[in-house]
Amino acid sequence: MDSTNASSEVAHDFSPLIKVHKDGKVERLRGTDIVPPSLDPKTNIDSKDVVYSPENNLSARLYLPKNTNQNQKLPLLVYFHGGGFCIETAFSPTYHNYLNDLVSEANIIAVSVDYRRAPEHPLPIAYEDSWDAVKWVASHVDGNGPEDWLNRNADFERVFYSGDSAGANIAHHMAIRNGREIIDGFNVVGIVLIHPYFWGVEPVGSEPTDVKIRAGMERFWRFTCPSTSGLDDPWVNPCADG
Repeated sequence: MDSTNASSEVAHDFSPLIKVHKDGKVERLRGTDIVPPSLDPKTNIDSKDVVYSPENNLSARLYLPKNTNQNQKLPLLVYFHGGGFCIETAFSPTYHNYLNDLVSEANIIAVSVDYRRAPEHPLPIAYEDSWDAVKWVASHVDGNGPEDWLNRNADFERVFYSGDSAGANIAHHMAIRNGREIIDGFNVVGIVLIHPYFWGVEPVGSEPTDVKIRAGMERFWRFTCPSTSGLDDPWVNPCADG
């Protein structure tokens, strides 16, 4: 868990998610627990962590049904965790348990991506990390990538992106980038967005209209993405022109 100093003044308070003190210390109030990869006895799903970006010390967690044989090709899900771009990881109990259940029910192979978080690493860093992860996954298309599970069992003609909240935002942008930077043999056939983190100057979809709530969301968005033009930035508003 991040170290804290109760005596330091608070510069940014976004409770119950995160606080940043004027001395630079970051206090994450949620999403700090992690669990190791394992064979889950309830779902019979095996998992392991693999490094996809050695230069940034970034890993992803892979999930595979234990009874999958070496010749069986499964749809591939690339999942991006939520947490407002600033809390949670791919290794938190919430996401580990969710991916175990999802992989079991859907009979798929999954890659759960970890990425660097704001405010230490402001947006768009999380998008660049996530794209690095996508390219790492796609490096297995010819069956000669660094990870055997993907070489043997991933069906790269049936690739899906998914995520929740900030992760859904990332999944959306990874799909757009796939359209602009086509990766041969890596066929994204769908995206599943769970409560996506989208906002706009004018409400998008079912966003709240309360002025105070909207002002708070804009303040939080600028906290995670200091270079933003505001709530009509295409990073956060899917209706804005890119």
